[in-house]
Amino acid sequence: MEVWQGLSASVVGRIADDWQATDAAYKAGRQEHYFSAEFLMGRALLNNLSNLGLVNETREALASFGIDLSEVLEQEPNAALGNGGLGRLAACFLDSCATLELPVTGYGILYRYGLFKQLFDNGFQTEHPDPWMEEGYPFVIRREEQQRIVRYADMWVRAIPHDMPITGYGTRNVGTLRLW
Repeated sequence: MEVWQGLSASVVGRIADDWQATDAAYKAGRQEHYFSAEFLMGRALLNNLSNLGLVNETREALASFGIDLSEVLEQEPNAALGNGGLGRLAACFLDSCATLELPVTGYGILYRYGLFKQLFDNGFQTEHPDPWMEEGYPFVIRREEQQRIVRYADMWVRAIPHDMPITGYGTRNVGTLRLW
């Protein structure tokens, strides 16, 4: 898990300048916004390494330390922010927009638990929460400074956005999925 955490954090560091430049360019012009209650983003590390063209280089670097990239990739929890086909479609849409360098930002819900885990105990199915963020997830950046107060009839809630970078394939464009 430590290797996955470190490698993921280094990928986020690698794309940080491009992400900031993309965000600034989007804010300077016309923007589109995509709202969905679900985004089945899947595992981010391999997707980002592929989009950056770094899979082979990473595999070789880890192998020089006796570490298999496939085993590292298996340690990543799945950011399953929803449970349906529309959530996967929303994720693919954001990936495509980033690749095509379209100024699109996604907005969704940051579920503390992803899809539930199904286990079988003595022949009976049981469901358990999937605590995908409990040990930290480097691809979700907390934006405390951009918090908002949401007022309801009988209460106020402090909402803190969390951003996930969406790299485009073969481009330096990095879109954003903002999760609340």
